[in-house]
Amino acid sequence: MKIEKELKLLRGAVIASLALSAVILTTGMKANNDARFETLSVERINIIEADGTVKMLLTNTARFPTTEEVNGKVLNEDRKKRAGMLFFNEEGIEAGGFIYDGSKNERGHSAGMSLTFDKYDGDQVMQLLTVDEKRGDKRVIRSGLAFNDRPEFETQDKIREIMRELSQITDRSEREKKIAEYEQQGLIGGAPRILLGKTAEQNNGLFLFAKDGSPRAMFYVDEHDEVQLQFMNSKGEVTHTWSGAAK
Repeated sequence: MKIEKELKLLRGAVIASLALSAVILTTGMKANNDARFETLSVERINIIEADGTVKMLLTNTARFPTTEEVNGKVLNEDRKKRAGMLFFNEEGIEAGGFIYDGSKNERGHSAGMSLTFDKYDGDQVMQLLTVDEKRGDKRVIRSGLAFNDRPEFETQDKIREIMRELSQITDRSEREKKIAEYEQQGLIGGAPRILLGKTAEQNNGLFLFAKDGSPRAMFYVDEHDEVQLQFMNSKGEVTHTWSGAAK
């Protein structure tokens, strides 16, 4: 009888222990799934899908990926490391990002921010940009929202391949000839078409460009608060003007 009683007590203890373990595991898993922190200090965060595909990457400067593979691809070996974030589509292809920096230098300071959105498997078609540079006593701030054309057949892998090839060509005329060939094929190139913002000359307005990136029309308020309207031909020559300046 005594042995049977001890066995019953032992079974009860085991069952209680298992039940307690289940509660701890369950609550622990729930805590992990719904964790809350007052402060979280990290150098980089990869936001991933269930299959491991990186969809968004938040990073400090040192851990910004250049030669490192993300979703099986090296993004850009020559890209300057900056703090910010990168966006990726459902196929793991980079789709844009947000970067920023700023520091003093021997001439004054240099700072900037850029938010970009890429075409599918291509480069940026929209950019929100600001640059602040001080060189001695002169400080220049320019910013704007830009819309760009991109080549029809460009892909990020092909662009990287072509850039590596061009970097190996030391003869300038030969390199320019090769660039023209690839641009003709619609593999590299692109040009700004619309800019809304402030230029380095402190003109605030709307600036329109041709397919080759040459300026064609400007409607802006200049540094003297005078309204200006200009039209240019393919050679960059001003063909028509209108000024709101007092006569």
